Amino acid sequence: MNLSNIHAPKKATEKRKRVGRGMGSGMGKTSTRGHKGQRSRSGSRMIRGFEGGQMPLHRRMPKRGFTNIFRKEFNIVSLERLTALGAEALASPITPEVLRKAGVVKTKLPVKILGDGELTAAITVHAHKFSKSAQEKINKAGGKFEVLQ
Repeated sequence: MNLSNIHAPKKATEKRKRVGRGMGSGMGKTSTRGHKGQRSRSGSRMIRGFEGGQMPLHRRMPKRGFTNIFRKEFNIVSLERLTALGAEALASPITPEVLRKAGVVKTKLPVKILGDGELTAAITVHAHKFSKSAQEKINKAGGKFEVLQ
């Protein structure tokens, strides 16, 4: 790259549209709004998704299934992911804060432990929820689990 092949990005030098500044500007008279009609009037504002009176797309689409408004979201962590933390992390109790610092969970949502993978070391896990298989595998390995509120 040198001075001979540097150029401004596209539309960087384009001037903004100044409407209603006389016929010579090319945007005089109707100010690019066309003639008559709802959108030509001042103060015209339509709701998002308005299609000129036609049934809007979001109302034409069929409804499917059920959305539970009381659903509780969780950060999902598998036992396999816990064993990948390393021996020094497994020596102390595993809490949501430890998982957050290790980058296993990103958000502050409650943590749920699933029983995917095998567990060899006896570990102590503190989480908000555990699957049955995770509880069995933690107990089988000689570890403990504690449910947080």
